[in-house]
Amino acid sequence: VLAYPTQPEGNVGKYGGMRQEYLRQHRKATYGRMRLEGTLKQHLLEMNEQAKQMVEQLIERMLVTNPAPDRAQQLAWVQHMNGLKGQAEEIVRNELIYA
Repeated sequence: VLAYPTQPEGNVGKYGGMRQEYLRQHRKATYGRMRLEGTLKQHLLEMNEQAKQMVEQLIERMLVTNPAPDRAQQLAWVQHMNGLKGQAEEIVRNELIYA
């Protein structure tokens, strides 16, 4: 009788889901092996956590060279922060999720 190993608890999150989809579509052998070995969910949880931390760190570094406008200008501040987050997420996708 084949049985999958027990999986860790938790939601794989946004970046873990992106990684899962990438592996499923572009790294089929790795995806299949990880599923059979029972290591896929742990990998996805770790990737999600790593990606979230990397996005936060990148935004902090970007704010040093490109500071946000005063919060009193709420719309400008939100636009600026969303732009930085978009840039950071693009870097994370290219360097972590799709690597």
